[in-house]
Amino acid sequence: MKIKIYFEAILFPLIIGGLVGLITANFIDYTYLTKPFLSPPGYLFPIVWSILYVLMGISYGRLKNLDLNDSKIELIYYIQLLVNALWPIFFFVLKWRLFSFFWILLLLILVIIMIYCFYQKDKLAGLLQLPYLIWILFASYLNLSIYLLN
Repeated sequence: MKIKIYFEAILFPLIIGGLVGLITANFIDYTYLTKPFLSPPGYLFPIVWSILYVLMGISYGRLKNLDLNDSKIELIYYIQLLVNALWPIFFFVLKWRLFSFFWILLLLILVIIMIYCFYQKDKLAGLLQLPYLIWILFASYLNLSIYLLN
């Protein structure tokens, strides 16, 4: 096992998430929005996203470590990461709530494709992304509900 591969694979999505957090920090209006049933407290989001980014990195690092990644894996992984990074900018900075809902549906499709591609190469790499899928489904519910309630 090559620790450097895992370190870099985990660090990259954490850095992206951190940068997005810095960009959006002054625009987040979550506490002032009318929220739907089951809305978590705002402090929970960075915790959940940090865990998901670590799992993302472990999965991707595992594929790299086992020499199972290819151009298709890399493309889907980095595209979904970009789509993921743009969502909070659309939702919080630009306040494009309805657009953000359709954007998160795109992310949902990309995550499903990523899970499928990862799972085809290594079952564990795919399974480690299931919490991400569940969170994106939940975030889609929150996004649409917030749009409708506000």
